[in-house]
Amino acid sequence: MLKKVLLSAVALGVLAGSAMAQDVKVLRIGLDGSENEADQIRNTKCVADGLKAATGVAEVQVFPSPDYNGVIQGLLGGTIDIASMGASSYAKIALADPKAVDPILTYTGSDGSSGYYTIMVARKDSGIKKLADAKGKKIGFADPDSTSGFLVPNVAIPKETGTPIKEYFSETGFGGGHENLVLAVLDKKFDVGTTFGSGVGKWEEGYSGGNLHQMVKKGNLDMDDIVEVWKSPLIPNGPLMVTNKLGDSMKQKVEDYFMELPKKDLACFQAYTQGKNTAYIKVDPSFYQTIIDARKSVTAADPD
Repeated sequence: MLKKVLLSAVALGVLAGSAMAQDVKVLRIGLDGSENEADQIRNTKCVADGLKAATGVAEVQVFPSPDYNGVIQGLLGGTIDIASMGASSYAKIALADPKAVDPILTYTGSDGSSGYYTIMVARKDSGIKKLADAKGKKIGFADPDSTSGFLVPNVAIPKETGTPIKEYFSETGFGGGHENLVLAVLDKKFDVGTTFGSGVGKWEEGYSGGNLHQMVKKGNLDMDDIVEVWKSPLIPNGPLMVTNKLGDSMKQKVEDYFMELPKKDLACFQAYTQGKNTAYIKVDPSFYQTIIDARKSVTAADPD
């Protein structure tokens, strides 16, 4: 009898947990601080409004963070439900808890590719024109959890130069997001800095997508003031991640909304994905395995 009671209690607990997962009243979107807060919130408003209508929730809340880690911890802790971030941020989550989130979608660029590049820039008047010229200079990275702004250059540059980052450059630092990093280079706080771009399109427009494109579009950057010093190998576009705490039904509604967004509201989609992008495509963890491996190797080499 006692065994039956205990089994019934367990079954009710499972059913209650399942019901709670399905009965979602509020969805919370995290913003990683890669762009200034006001612009990120404005570019996400249309997504919040559309997501509310598509899923039937009472409210969609937007939570801006000053850095990537704030959103990462929110996804791990269950205080953030949805976020679109770089592959390295997903890798950090996957290494900490592979069951916390699912990477469900990524976007394709104007050329149909599902990748982008680290773009290292310097002031045009600095005399730095190529990576060799940056030896012994001060380099700024966007954020320690940025794929293009930190992880990829820390893996790729030593392979090219044969020298660890801390030995190749005189000093390293962080700009506090991609936009602030480029502004810091212009203000001579760093000699060179790492940001990201599609690598296709017109240079004067900051390419067709990415941080440089966004800054030109907003009038914060004249591409004639900077030069491209180095470009990385192709990086897989970052995922749209959804917490597994939502339950399958709500996760499917979220995925359906974003898949249809480029067709229903292209301007909203391009604002949210920061460029002249064309569509969402489905992805899974295997799409990011190389980045997970890279993050693991960098963390093992430099645990501090």
